[in-house]
Amino acid sequence: MTDLRIERVDTTEPLLEDWRHVHNVIVPPAAMDLDEVRERAGRNHLEVAYLDDVLVGCTTVRPPTDDTATATVIARVLPGHRHQGLGEQLYVRALGQARELGARRIETVVLAANTEGLRFAERHGFVEFDRYTLPGESALWIDLRLA
Repeated sequence: MTDLRIERVDTTEPLLEDWRHVHNVIVPPAAMDLDEVRERAGRNHLEVAYLDDVLVGCTTVRPPTDDTATATVIARVLPGHRHQGLGEQLYVRALGQARELGARRIETVVLAANTEGLRFAERHGFVEFDRYTLPGESALWIDLRLA
């Protein structure tokens, strides 16, 4: 297994930009600008991952809400770095963070067009519970819950 260098995204512009880059490559219908990433970093736990100095992925952990104790965990790996166990490392780390934050239920969300992401989630025990499009958009999203 490969060792990753993982950095917490804070207000450091290069880290914000790296997280934004990975997110926007993998989720183009929900592309974000730096101000949106900065806002997201203020309410979620965002990290970026590097092999040496090469950006390979990012994670998002949306902390559990008080009413449901549900956290959302998302691991993203750039296409050229998949099938090397990097997604597994990012997912396990993010899952641990969600549990440390008190999550009793774990969910994820995947763009339906991201078939590799869906297979990854299903291999890790997630089951679909909702499909939807956002108002005014055509991209189909799938919500999954860890069984």
